[in-house]
Amino acid sequence: MRHRLRLFTGEDEGTAVAEPGMTVKLSEITHILAEAVQADRAWLHDFDNDEVQISADLYDVLSAYWNLRPSA
Repeated sequence: MRHRLRLFTGEDEGTAVAEPGMTVKLSEITHILAEAVQADRAWLHDFDNDEVQISADLYDVLSAYWNLRPSA
């Protein structure tokens, strides 16, 4: 997975052109995201409002897992 850095120029985000999406395998990002969540990395919160497109099958599995997990 190639890492991309973005330069902050101070311009209003509303005028910026949307960057093209990327397609990656889930296995490429699960360990990175798991470590980032565990360590409560600040950069992860920068993407809290970003939308992620997933397959319908994965959505079904995640929904079932969320609803079947033991409550705290």
